[in-house]
Amino acid sequence: MKGLQQIDFAKTPFVAIWEVTQACDLACRHCRAEAINRRDPDELTTLEGFKLLSMIHMMGTPIMVLSGGDPVQREDLFELIRYGADLGMRMATIPAATSRLTYELVKGLRDAGLDQIAFSLDGPDSETHDTFRGVPGSFDITMKGAEYARRVGLPLQINTTLSKYNYNRFDEIAKLVRDLGVVFWEVFFLVPVGRGKLLEQMKALEYERLFEKLYRFSKEVDFIVKITEAQHYRRYVIEQEMRNSNIGENLSGMNLPGRLRRDFGPGGSIGLAPKGVNSGNGFVFISHTGEVYPSGFLPMSAGNVRTGSIVDIYRNSPLFRELRDYDRLKGKCGLCEFKHFCGGSRARAYAVTGDYMESEPYCTHIPGSYRSASKVEDAAAHPAGL
Repeated sequence: MKGLQQIDFAKTPFVAIWEVTQACDLACRHCRAEAINRRDPDELTTLEGFKLLSMIHMMGTPIMVLSGGDPVQREDLFELIRYGADLGMRMATIPAATSRLTYELVKGLRDAGLDQIAFSLDGPDSETHDTFRGVPGSFDITMKGAEYARRVGLPLQINTTLSKYNYNRFDEIAKLVRDLGVVFWEVFFLVPVGRGKLLEQMKALEYERLFEKLYRFSKEVDFIVKITEAQHYRRYVIEQEMRNSNIGENLSGMNLPGRLRRDFGPGGSIGLAPKGVNSGNGFVFISHTGEVYPSGFLPMSAGNVRTGSIVDIYRNSPLFRELRDYDRLKGKCGLCEFKHFCGGSRARAYAVTGDYMESEPYCTHIPGSYRSASKVEDAAAHPAGL
């Protein structure tokens, strides 16, 4: 595998996620896929899956995640993991907390070549978590799953979606995650897609308050804390690092991956990129029927692997190429001095505004050039004496 710093996101996604099925027995309040408890007969077959894994490996992608729905509902999950592992990719999956999640299952996943297992945890107790996930007992099964992973020696990742629903429970959730002995905590900020459209959104200042807590927490623990769909957390961290080290306002010579190694640099755990990943930029999502999206949270198809090449779609489709061109960002994101380190959530911009190149809707930062441009527009709209 090439050095992570050498990966060109214009040619190679750092992470590929294949939604192997949308079938799931849970009824999560935020589910982007609006999953149901039966499989789609049009899912990619095992052989189609093997071909997809081979093509993604050919691109040089190091991380392959088999997601859902509940990926355990596919009988060929072990075969798919073994195939990807034999190719040399690091394989991860995210079983749902249902009765299918047993010690034997976790051991079988490890034996098939799984590198890391992830479970979702959205509250510090059964009442909070189970209400969010829509099924009683989900919290207890998640705790058992974490124990199974420890028993078989499989590195454990916890995924948490932060939203208005559990915003005030952050400290308790963080403590529980620390106690579980994880190697990786992936914190998602809610994007209003799927069932998540019905949930109340956090305000921009609430994002900043959580950024402060996450930044402080990441300094206290010996595992990786990764933020997903809040790319402006990178801006927050840069500001803190600049303030603490007195390096001034010049970002041009700043080696972000080196300076912020704990937050963004290559580590021993699966899934941590050496530079900022965003929709279509270091990231690709393949649906259960083969549609190729920049992200599962940005459901705009650039093609289908049944009729086109995943390599060509990722590298050359107009959608993916535009998403990677941060000089085409609009609004204050387009004028922001942090745009090449951050880029804002393209998925949230699309979900909230209908335009994936618009500004991140929940960022408090106002670039100096944006203030200047606003003053000029104000003066033109309201000339003195009128």
